[in-house]
Amino acid sequence: MSTPLLRIGTRGSQLALRQSAELAERLGKAHPSLAVPGAIEITIIRTTGDRVTDRPLAEIGGKGLFTKELEESLKDGRVDLAVHSLKDVPAFLPDGLVIAAHLPREDARDALITPTGAQTLKELPHGASVGTSSPRRQALLLHARPDLRIVPLRGNVDTRLAKIAGGSADATILALAGMRRIGRDGEATAILSIEEMLPAATQGIIAIEIREDDSRVRSLLAAIDHRPTAICASAERALLKTLNGNCYTPIAAMATLDGNHIALDAMVLSFDGKNCHRVKRSTTTSRARDLGNEIGEKLRELVGSAFFDTTPSPA
Repeated sequence: MSTPLLRIGTRGSQLALRQSAELAERLGKAHPSLAVPGAIEITIIRTTGDRVTDRPLAEIGGKGLFTKELEESLKDGRVDLAVHSLKDVPAFLPDGLVIAAHLPREDARDALITPTGAQTLKELPHGASVGTSSPRRQALLLHARPDLRIVPLRGNVDTRLAKIAGGSADATILALAGMRRIGRDGEATAILSIEEMLPAATQGIIAIEIREDDSRVRSLLAAIDHRPTAICASAERALLKTLNGNCYTPIAAMATLDGNHIALDAMVLSFDGKNCHRVKRSTTTSRARDLGNEIGEKLRELVGSAFFDTTPSPA
């Protein structure tokens, strides 16, 4: 068997494998040499976040647990690139690694899944239990419906859908992008508006991480990097860096483009949803990162820096 020209590292979930297949397909179309059978090898790497599914991420080390082993495989040369759902990637990358490309963003909205018959958050029964381990979703749900009861619920898309079907909670909220990529978006009870449930920063974006000094892979990826998505991602991740954002903090953000202008809508909430600060500004796309930094600084001013410099449990 010939040596593969490119080795892709990925988690082993159905969604992660679908994302890797999409990347391989795009690379094959851009570079005919990579369309030859065996030219691209997909290597499954199990992460700590995949192994420990019965505890909130905040308790076991944060969302970096979905990337740590993948990044180690990059550094030691087992793979040439790693595929991530960008919202799982910490704001600060390890030295020597960079995000080199972004695939076109899928629908970033959240979806409501419930067997109760409710078609909106407002229609959920009083005191209904909603399964989520996301501080952002918890805070937004309690902001809209203080009567709701939040229960921990982790796992990949299939696992969480199965848990809801099995009665673990009355409802859950999932990223529509993930459901759509594995063909299960038809099971969404309702798609929640951006105004009602502002997404996590970079939700719906597939990102490719490489070794910073790997010019060969960087040049291959340049042909498929989706610039509008990359611009939005740069603003949203700049915001997270300014806020010291991590899986502990209820932060929501989404950037949108209109010609050569970018708008960024961002929000920070208290864990109980009682306090909410939201800032939206726009500028030219050449200042996307600056916009993220500026809104981040404004939110730090409104909320107080101490909130972002500590890591309280969302429980």
